[in-house]
Amino acid sequence: MVSIDPTLQRLWQRGCDFLGTPLAIMGGAMTWVSERHLVAAISNGGGFGIIACGAMTPDILRKEIQGTQSLTKKPFGVNLITMHPALDELIDVCLEEKVGHIVLAGGVPQATAIKKVKDGRAKLMCFTPTAALGKRLVRMGVDALVIEGMEAGGHIGPVSTSVLAQEVLPEIRDVPVFVAGGIGRGEAIVSYLEMGASGVQLGTRFVCAKESIAHPKFKQTFLRAAARDAVPSVQLDPRFPIIPVRGIANEGSKKFLEKQREIIAQFDKGGLTKEQAQLEIEHFWAGALRRAVIEGDVEFGSVMAGQSVGMVTKEQATADILDELMWQAQQALQQRKQA
Repeated sequence: MVSIDPTLQRLWQRGCDFLGTPLAIMGGAMTWVSERHLVAAISNGGGFGIIACGAMTPDILRKEIQGTQSLTKKPFGVNLITMHPALDELIDVCLEEKVGHIVLAGGVPQATAIKKVKDGRAKLMCFTPTAALGKRLVRMGVDALVIEGMEAGGHIGPVSTSVLAQEVLPEIRDVPVFVAGGIGRGEAIVSYLEMGASGVQLGTRFVCAKESIAHPKFKQTFLRAAARDAVPSVQLDPRFPIIPVRGIANEGSKKFLEKQREIIAQFDKGGLTKEQAQLEIEHFWAGALRRAVIEGDVEFGSVMAGQSVGMVTKEQATADILDELMWQAQQALQQRKQA
């Protein structure tokens, strides 16, 4: 790991202290990608890896945590989806396995879930799309926040990272706030730290790490893609809303549009109820992410990627990615001093 510039250390000291790491850089929780090998590599490189629990059962999550602990003695966290039917049991697993940081994502957590994490003495992080909700989460006991802009890969909101940062960072100072979405270089890390962030989170940048288990075809799709290739999924009819997902456009994207048209036509003719039509649209992508990441079906699978994918140009060791981000950040700080 490259030596840390004192100015950079000062800028992200709060984030480092919260995470217990030399670098206030978190790995985004990417389902099927953020498993033990990549998570441990990020933590061993000085960052903070986060296991993406996704739809894992409690038993599978326990094995994943233990597998990660066998690969690193450094701090790492677990990202849990608030809508998971076994959320309470998943929290229990994290606490029993002495996971120090738990991230509750995918919706506003219930007060009972927050209390369970806090009573277990783990540090709790949550995502917030607005300053108002962030303040409410802090009042509920959340220890740190993540703001993620629409440039990110996977499920996204409607607001850009730069706007979210301007809305939230000046308003919330009492807990660490980490910025995510579209960050691919060290210069961007410095700019958000200077705005008041305690650290950052990157996902897309780590997909092509050598330690990532993503299929070679999945990685090749990332290496060939430009920023404008990572686009949100399209909703055709407001009667059938979809949560937009940013990914690299492929044949699956086209088929999704065709499927929506077909289902909407059936509904309009009375062949489907509204609930049946909505369910069929939602089920289109079932298993599509695993097919892409694990099996390499990059034509019809879901190739979730953020707009920073254009900055992913080669497969690198995770430690080298972190070192490169550090070097870029410190170069940016040196240029500021010389200006």
